[in-house]
Amino acid sequence: MTSCNQRASVILPVLREAENINRIIADLRAQAASDRTEIIVVDGDPLGGTISAIKEKSIVTALAPAGRARQMNCGASLATGDVLLFLHADTRLPPKALANVLAVMASERCSAGAFDLGIDTARGIFRITECYVALRTRLTRVPFGDQAIFMGRDYFFAIGGYKDIPLMEDVEIMKRIRKRGDRICIIPDKIMTSPRRWEQEGILFCTFRNWALQAGYALGVPPEQLAKWYRAH
Repeated sequence: MTSCNQRASVILPVLREAENINRIIADLRAQAASDRTEIIVVDGDPLGGTISAIKEKSIVTALAPAGRARQMNCGASLATGDVLLFLHADTRLPPKALANVLAVMASERCSAGAFDLGIDTARGIFRITECYVALRTRLTRVPFGDQAIFMGRDYFFAIGGYKDIPLMEDVEIMKRIRKRGDRICIIPDKIMTSPRRWEQEGILFCTFRNWALQAGYALGVPPEQLAKWYRAH
């Protein structure tokens, strides 16, 4: 199937994003024709605070128990597109991102992929973080969720989707794909993610905390325990 014939489903797991959701949707609509892009918003708030703020009627919406893995699996179950792209609410795609994703997937060169990480701030220290992430991603072929992971819908279901864990669901699925021997492509364009967590918690603390979580997961610490530590800080 050529990229011209494929459709993309962008899945947004959200929680308390009512103020931003219409801007996020507008950014996505500027990426591609609406007949080739399906947008699915899955709200982790049982009251649906974010989806109730959506103005565009064509958006597919759903409620799911809070947690990215559960919300993304829910969104995938509703998707009709050939390719699934999982996008965090605080992340913006680069120009022509959806067209590039469809072209990569149509070429059948890879089973899944993601983008390089960009952090939406002019502060120079974040360029170091971006370089580190680019190097880590190319060495490990394990991109994280804030790099806009994508894969074919049929492939996603064939491998069982995201594991229902409260943290590291992105790392777990990428490692599972690698273990199968399937190729993960990195598109060398930067998505732009918000620096708000780094700025709220402190750049050094947030960076070292993330490294500690990654190391703990690699050493076999249960994701449930990591999630408790993550939330406590």
